[in-house]
Amino acid sequence: MTTLIEFLDSKPIEMNRRQLVKGLAAGYIVALGGCVQNQQLGRQQLLLVSEAQMTQLSASAWNQIRQQKKVSTNQTLNRRLNTVGPKLVQAAGLQNQPWEYTVFQGNEANAFVLPGGKVGFYEGIFKRMENDDQLATVLGHEIAHVAARHSAERYSQQVAAGTAMQAAQIGLQSGDVSGASQIAAILGAGVQFGILLPYSRTHELEADRLGVTYMHKSGYDPRQSLRFWQNMSAQRSGGAPPPEFMSTHPSDQTRISALRQHLTALGYQV
Repeated sequence: MTTLIEFLDSKPIEMNRRQLVKGLAAGYIVALGGCVQNQQLGRQQLLLVSEAQMTQLSASAWNQIRQQKKVSTNQTLNRRLNTVGPKLVQAAGLQNQPWEYTVFQGNEANAFVLPGGKVGFYEGIFKRMENDDQLATVLGHEIAHVAARHSAERYSQQVAAGTAMQAAQIGLQSGDVSGASQIAAILGAGVQFGILLPYSRTHELEADRLGVTYMHKSGYDPRQSLRFWQNMSAQRSGGAPPPEFMSTHPSDQTRISALRQHLTALGYQV
């Protein structure tokens, strides 16, 4: 018996049960189709969805956020965000697409940028920033996710992994594979911890690196990125963080160490 795995933007592939199980366990199935070279990142990406599709999905999500969250009336915060943002967008080479900068009410220390240039910052994140250089740290990081097409890559990984896992379960259950349910469960854990989450940590470190580069190009002090993350690490509360291999974000130590290396490569003394 063979299983057909279809991708959004490439030809389908046909594999027998043994190849499917072996491929999932090794982690290479998600990289079989739709891979393109990203010059900015210096590596290949699995992209099974177009930029237009991601922008459409993001527009829908943005509309929901705007309906559910209250927009901040703090003119100072909105002015700061709208001043720093365009400089970093210019440095990232993304000035040809429309950008919208919005500050939302709330004490969450959170910020995000959606494909299509929708920027959302919560009032709470500003309380963790000592200056506009640190604002540029966070915003540069988020803009880097857009420039690197991380959302499209993450979406593609989940589509590919979900399709492959479903195909594997069908193939295992319909064949003469002993312990099919146990094997499928192990493969699921392998996909989750071996592929999806590590890629998220890679995305975060890549966004840190690109964001610092944008700061450097737009006249902000990249060394403030290091101070910002050191302060964030010191302010964390709520107990010990999860083990790094089970997290979608790198540990504070990993992130700070990577930033030091990149700042040194740019010629800064840290």
